[in-house]
Amino acid sequence: MAARTGGGLWEGLYRLLMRRNSVYVTVVVAGAFAGERAVDYGVHKLWEYNNVG
Repeated sequence: MAARTGGGLWEGLYRLLMRRNSVYVTVVVAGAFAGERAVDYGVHKLWEYNNVG
């Protein structure tokens, strides 16, 4: 039986994002920014929904 050489999706993403520290830091900062925006939008919509009228 042949051994797997691809490693799958997660290993590919790991190799892509963790190879260089600058790429890793950029992904972390961009992810934090996007996450903050998503949470802010969700909380704002929830606040508006609960405070109608």
